Amino acid sequence: MRAGMRALPVLMLVSVLGALRAGGTELTFELPDSDRQCFHQELERGLKFTLDYQVITGGHYDVDCYVEDPNGRTIYKETKKQYDSFPHRTEVQGVYTFCFSNEFSTFSHKTVYFDFQVGDEPPILPDMSNRVTALTQMESACVTIHEALNTVIDSQTHYRLREAQDRSRAEDLNGRVSYWSVGETLILFVVSIGQVLLLKSFFTEKRPSSGSTST
Repeated sequence: MRAGMRALPVLMLVSVLGALRAGGTELTFELPDSDRQCFHQELERGLKFTLDYQVITGGHYDVDCYVEDPNGRTIYKETKKQYDSFPHRTEVQGVYTFCFSNEFSTFSHKTVYFDFQVGDEPPILPDMSNRVTALTQMESACVTIHEALNTVIDSQTHYRLREAQDRSRAEDLNGRVSYWSVGETLILFVVSIGQVLLLKSFFTEKRPSSGSTST
C-alpha cells in the first residue's frame, strides 16, 4: 500500500495484522485542515476487501471518504462521517484508491485511523475448507479459541481508539477550563482594583481651589 496525492508522511504505523487474520494494514495518520490524503492498493479481481475508519481527534470528528476502482469509478463515497465500514469484492483487477478529505474544514486538524483488510481469512486447519467429516473436540476448541482471539483483537482496537478519542476530548476540555480560569482571575483583579479606586474616590476630600483674596 502506498500513499499519494498531497499526502503528508504517515505519523504512526499501528500494526500489521497477524498471519491467522486476513492480510491488511492498520494506520493512524494526521490529516491537516483543507487537505486530502490518498492511499493506493493493487488488487486482484474477485478479491474481498474491507475498509474501516474512524476519526480520533479534531473538530467534530468527521471526515470525507471515497473509494475508486481502477477505472476511476467511485464505488463508495461518504461525507462528514465520524466512522464507517465498507466491505467490497473487486470486479476488476488494478489499483484501487481510497482517500480521506478534510478540505471542508479550514482550521480543524484531524487524526484518522483506518483498518484495510484484504482477502478472506484463511482456515486455521490445512484441510478445513474441504473437510466433510465433523471436527474433533480439539479442533473445535482451536476454532473457538481462534474466534475468541479475533474478538479480543477487535475489542482492543475499539477501546484503544475510544481511549485516544476520550483523552483528546479531556485535554481539550482541560485547556478550555485553564484559559477560562486565567480569564476569570484577570477579570477579578480588574474588578477589585476598580472597586478600591471607586471607594477611595468617595472618601477623598476635595479641597477648594485657592482663588485671589478680595480687597
